[in-house]
Amino acid sequence: MSARHPIISITGSSGAGTTSVKRIFEQIFRREKVEAAFIEGDAFHRYDRAAMKEKVAEEESRGNPNFTHFNTDANELEVLDEVFADYGRKGVGRTRTYVHDDEEAALYGCAPGTFTPWLDFAPSDLLFYEGLHGCAVTDKINLARHGDLKIGVVPVINLEWIQKIHRDRSTRGYSTEAVMDVILRRMPDYVRYIVPQFALTNINFQRVPIVDTSNPFIARWIPTPDESMLVIRFANPRGIDFAYLLSMIHDSFMSRANSIVVPGNKLDLAMQLILTPLILQLIERRQRLI
Repeated sequence: MSARHPIISITGSSGAGTTSVKRIFEQIFRREKVEAAFIEGDAFHRYDRAAMKEKVAEEESRGNPNFTHFNTDANELEVLDEVFADYGRKGVGRTRTYVHDDEEAALYGCAPGTFTPWLDFAPSDLLFYEGLHGCAVTDKINLARHGDLKIGVVPVINLEWIQKIHRDRSTRGYSTEAVMDVILRRMPDYVRYIVPQFALTNINFQRVPIVDTSNPFIARWIPTPDESMLVIRFANPRGIDFAYLLSMIHDSFMSRANSIVVPGNKLDLAMQLILTPLILQLIERRQRLI
């Protein structure tokens, strides 16, 4: 953690909705004139698409059918740890982009499934990370210690699967069966490496559908925000003005002393109300020191 060079980490699984949450942060940054440097967790994959296929086949030949990007060994987390540490100390660092599809290939000039060259950050007020391992802790690295504000995006598991199935079919051309295979292969690593991070976040946002999602593999539609509730859990509720939030967010209520439940279509409003003061506190603390 660094008061001079704060770091915000958004952690969530593939299909959890971290990209949507990132857009809300971008809105806050624009409105409050905050300059942010951005990193995506995919940039720190250890293998490009072709090399990952070879690595997965190699692991399967050794009797491990569950090697996925969720596994910390499939990622350059030591490099990410260094980036976080360098930014916290000096406000500098570098990142790259993993190119997912043809649209991004046209934008970055690199083939799908490859990485762009590394680039240094431009001067910024804070660093914003969004990906799988923002709060990962292993015997080699501790990414959670670097974050000044750590957010978990954690829809209930069936909803997460529905969102992933629909996204991968519509934007990446995968079949339902192919996505199901990925989900099954990822499950051990999901439990081992992703789930523990949500005990280390400052705030978790969990979307809960209020329609039947009992078989996510045949769901024709993703439950809409109007068909969902949002559970927001604060690791440390001290200083959170729950009375203000309840008055500002219609039909919200407290389910526990550290949790508030809001209608799913109020995600944007809830995040704006909760996160804007926290971001401004980081910026004000930084400005006092520099």
